[in-house]
Amino acid sequence: MTLPDEQVALSRRGLLRGATLGGAAVAAATLLPTGLASASGYGGGDVRQVPGVTTVIDTSHAEHDVSVLFSDYFRTKSAKNPEGLMAFFDRRSTNYIDAILGWPFYSWQELHDLFATYMPQWPANGTSSPVRILGDSSSAVVFFTNTKDLFGPSEMRAAGVVNFNRQGKITRWVDYWDGRHFGTDNLNKSRLAADQFPKDFKESLSGETAARGIRAVSNSLNAALRNGDGAAAAGLFAGDAVFEDMPAHVQILGPRSIGAYLTSAAGVLPYTGNGLAVRHVVGSGQGGGYEWTATGRPVPRGLNALELDAQSKITRLTAVWDGTLVDDQALVTLGQKAIER
Repeated sequence: MTLPDEQVALSRRGLLRGATLGGAAVAAATLLPTGLASASGYGGGDVRQVPGVTTVIDTSHAEHDVSVLFSDYFRTKSAKNPEGLMAFFDRRSTNYIDAILGWPFYSWQELHDLFATYMPQWPANGTSSPVRILGDSSSAVVFFTNTKDLFGPSEMRAAGVVNFNRQGKITRWVDYWDGRHFGTDNLNKSRLAADQFPKDFKESLSGETAARGIRAVSNSLNAALRNGDGAAAAGLFAGDAVFEDMPAHVQILGPRSIGAYLTSAAGVLPYTGNGLAVRHVVGSGQGGGYEWTATGRPVPRGLNALELDAQSKITRLTAVWDGTLVDDQALVTLGQKAIER
C-alpha cells in the first residue's frame, strides 16, 4: 500500500526543513569526474573509491559486478549529479525508505526530487562513500558514510538494503543507521512521528531473491534469537566470528562468548524475544543480511548484516538499529552484559 497523500506531503515538507540543516547552499551540481563509468556500464570495470576518500572498500563478501555498481553509484553521488545518480534506479518501480527518519519515496520522481533538493546545497568537499559491500547483483547490503552537511550537521554512517531488477537497476533501497551517532537533536528535527512511519516497506514488490544459503541462516538465527536460545544462535557462527552491535558499541569474538552474550542480553537486545520476525532477506552465499521487525517492542525495526564462510557459517554479524529509541540505561546494560567472568 502507499501512504495517504497528507503523510507523503508531511515527509517531504520535513525534507525541505531538513535541507536547511546543512548550512549555507553552495554551487549547483558538478559534472561526473573524468572516466567515471555510467550506470548501465557496470560489471567489467574496476572497483574505485570516491575521489578524496582513503577508506579501502571491503568487497571480500561481494561479487565483483555489484561492487563495481556501488563504487560507480557513490562516485556519481559524491559528484553531486542527481540526473546521473537517478540513472541507477528503475524508472518504473523505485522505492526508497529511510527506516530511521520514516521518509518514504514510492516513485522514481519523488526520489529524484529528494536529490535535486539536497545536492545543490552540499559542500564542495562533501562525500558519500562505500565502506563495505555484501551480496550480489540480485540484492545486497552496502555500508556507507555521508559526511556532515549532506543530510544534516553530523556525519551519517548507514547500511543500505538494496534490491535490483534483471537489468541491474535499483528497485528498492532501505537505509538503517543509529540516530545517536547522528545526534538525537539532529534526528528529532526531521524524524516523522511513530504513527506516521510507513507501514509498507515494499519488500513484496522485490520478492525474496536472496540466495538460499543466506535465507536459511537468516531464518535460523532469527528463530534462535526469538526463542532466547543463545546456544542455538552460537551454533550458527564460525570459530573466529565477530558479533558487533553498532548502537550498543559492543564487539564480541568467538561463538562461545557470542552465545553467552546473546543468552544474557536476550531480554534487552531489540532483535530478541517474542514478536521478532524476518521482514526481508538480501544477499548471496557470501553475505548480505535481513531486515527484522519486533512487534510491541521499543525498537520496531532494524537490520542484521551477515558475512558467511564457505560452510554458510556466520563470520561477522553487524546489528544496525536506532539507538535513540531506548534510554541510556538500556545501552549501559547491553555493555554490562558483554563483561566476561
